[in-house]
Amino acid sequence: MADQPLFDPFSQSFTLLSGDGMAINITIPELDAFILYSVQISINHAAQLGASLIILVVLLLLTKPDKRKTPILIINCTALVLNVLRSLLQCLYFTGPFSETYAYFSLDYSRVTRSDYASQVTITVLMWLLLLCVEASLLLQVRVVCVTLLDFYKHIIYALSTCIAGLALAFRLALSIENAKVILSLESQFSLHWLASAANITTSVSICWFSLVFVIKLGLALNQRKKLNVGSFRPMQIIFIMGCQTLIIPAIFSIIEYFVPLPSIDSNVLTLVIIFLPLSSLWASASVDNRRRHSPKPEVEGKLLSSNGTASTGPLIGEKFLNEPLTPSGTPITRTSLSNPSSPANTLDKHMYTELEVQQRV
Repeated sequence: MADQPLFDPFSQSFTLLSGDGMAINITIPELDAFILYSVQISINHAAQLGASLIILVVLLLLTKPDKRKTPILIINCTALVLNVLRSLLQCLYFTGPFSETYAYFSLDYSRVTRSDYASQVTITVLMWLLLLCVEASLLLQVRVVCVTLLDFYKHIIYALSTCIAGLALAFRLALSIENAKVILSLESQFSLHWLASAANITTSVSICWFSLVFVIKLGLALNQRKKLNVGSFRPMQIIFIMGCQTLIIPAIFSIIEYFVPLPSIDSNVLTLVIIFLPLSSLWASASVDNRRRHSPKPEVEGKLLSSNGTASTGPLIGEKFLNEPLTPSGTPITRTSLSNPSSPANTLDKHMYTELEVQQRV
């Protein structure tokens, strides 16, 4: 007697009946795949929601009252709020009628309400608004680090940055419009694969471009400081580290999206950027405040300067002469540069604080 094939209980199937009586055969692996996908993507968006909410609260609590109306803070807070709403709506999708087992396998969405459709269309709009906030924040960051460059180089960098940001926004806007049409018509999203891939690629390129400009400019400044033996962990080094993170980590997520089958991993790219940008400002501002608290008092410096007979004409910064040997932020100059306010070390200090002051005012 021939051996009967062994029964595999993990691959058995069951039958669902549609509204018109048609039988729908479903296997347990297919059901497991559906449940696993829903759980994984819900965890992903829930983690983004929690991280964005925590950073938003920290940013509002630690930012000084006189800096809470600056454009850079408003943009960063707006991006965090938008990301919280987007992540929340994504989590609601997988707990609503769109993700019910029968509706998913039978493609019967007759019980989906208009509010459910509206929430899904809202997600596509929030994605574009979120990218708009990220690009605006990055443009402001580039304007900060390029404040000491010659006008010719600044205009070139600004023009390229604007074109790259506009291209990313255009692809994301096209994807949002087409995605909204697909949601309302209940069609397959497979036809939007190329557009979604193009939007993700242009977004990643824009983030890498801005971060690369940021890192190169600050890296060159830090290299000059190292050659002049100007040590200590200064605010520019903090911003440089966070710029490297903004460049490398989101780029990694953008690349592994095409090699690792994790659901909605590309959504982490913008979340990482909007989290890193406020953290760099908070860390650098805390470092500046700490240096100010531990620096000599102004009256003591006046005595030191008067005793050394320092000239009142300072180095040229941004086509303007400083009339006193203090840095633009009012922070006392170092002891090594008191005798020579036009020294390279003193000039680099002024450039550094000029950039940080602009970052806090924009």
